[in-house]
Amino acid sequence: MADTIKVLGICGSLRAASYNRMALKAAADNLPPGMSLEIFDKMIEIPPYNEDVKTKGFPPAVAELRAKIKGADALLFATPEYNYSISGVLKNAIDWASRPPEPAFDGKPAAIMGASMGIHGSSRAQYHLRQILVGINVMTLTKPEVMIPQAQNKFDAQGNLNDAVTKQFIADLMLALAAWTKKIKG
Repeated sequence: MADTIKVLGICGSLRAASYNRMALKAAADNLPPGMSLEIFDKMIEIPPYNEDVKTKGFPPAVAELRAKIKGADALLFATPEYNYSISGVLKNAIDWASRPPEPAFDGKPAAIMGASMGIHGSSRAQYHLRQILVGINVMTLTKPEVMIPQAQNKFDAQGNLNDAVTKQFIADLMLALAAWTKKIKG
């Protein structure tokens, strides 16, 4: 592992004004020293998973996602909650990136956070995502948990996080992810 811990942020929402995308931006603004965060921005280009397509090779956006996951030291997922679960977009990207050869996620340290307009802050989606990540051998950090409820009241019109408590939760998560990554990667 290099001196800088490279984190890849993966947002489970396609919406341009997504609170989860805003949460990833807030994470990028609250990194500990020695950590960088790149947000994968081509989720909309990933086609629905189809084994017939895969036999001809990974589509370009999928190949790029897989390469970015492999090149990252750690992952940060920001998930919305749709019908008590993660979005189909996020599950689809995970399905593509987890396929052989050389599944991209295998052994990667990761953290999860999520924002929603409701009072649960994506808690049910986060727990479901944890189940999925166990199945593909992602080493998911268990604490702290960052659930951002009523997100519409915590971000300004420009997408900046304006809630000091949430900023501290995200900063604590990134600090914990740095320590977790060092522990996992040695």
